[in-house]
Amino acid sequence: MNSSPKMQGARLRAAFLVGLLTVGLPAAVAFAGAPMATGGLTSQPIGHYEFCKANPAECALRPRDKGPERMTGALWKTVTAINLQVNRAIKPMSDMEIYGKDEVWAYPDNGVGDCEDYVLEKRRELMSRGVSLSNLLITVVRKPDGEGHAVLTLRTDKGDFVLDNLTDAVRQWDETGYRFLKRQASNHTGHWVGIREGQAPLVGAVQ
Repeated sequence: MNSSPKMQGARLRAAFLVGLLTVGLPAAVAFAGAPMATGGLTSQPIGHYEFCKANPAECALRPRDKGPERMTGALWKTVTAINLQVNRAIKPMSDMEIYGKDEVWAYPDNGVGDCEDYVLEKRRELMSRGVSLSNLLITVVRKPDGEGHAVLTLRTDKGDFVLDNLTDAVRQWDETGYRFLKRQASNHTGHWVGIREGQAPLVGAVQ
C-alpha cells in the first residue's frame, strides 16, 4: 500500500531528526528557530558604559559579521557545558553587596557576581573556544516580574540561544518568557541595537 503524502512527510522529518541526533544535535535544536528582530542603534546600558571606560579596548572591537554561528553537536556540547560551568563556579551576589553601588559590570575573577558578570565570563570562555564575538552578544531583558536582567545571546543558524545564570538550560530566546529590550551590535562591541517590540529597560542607560 502506498503511503499518503502526509505520512511520507512525517517519515522524512523523523529521518531528518535521527540524522541530526546521530551527529550530536539534540531534538531541541533540530529545526531553526526565528531569530530576534533587531532595529537601529540605541542607548548603551550605563553599566556597560562604565565597563567600557575601564576596559576601552574591549569595547572598540569591530568583529566581521559573517552571519550566525553554525550549530553543530560539538558546539552545542561546548555551549551547554560552559553555561553550566560558569553558573556553578560563581556565587551570586549583588553589585551593592560586592561594590557598595549598583550597575557595576566586571569579570567575576573573585568568584562572585551578578547577572552581567556571568554574561561577561561566558562570553570570554566561548570566545576563547573560537566562537566569533559577532555571535556572542550581551542582551538586556525584562523578566516576567518586571525586573531588569542580562543574558548572553548566541546567534546560530538554528536560532538565537540564551545562556542565563538563572537556569542551566540553554534555550531559544523566545522560549525564555523574557521581554527582550536591547543587545550588543554584532559588528561593534561598544554599540547597542534595539530589539523590536521591546519596552524601555529598567536598567540604567546612557543616551
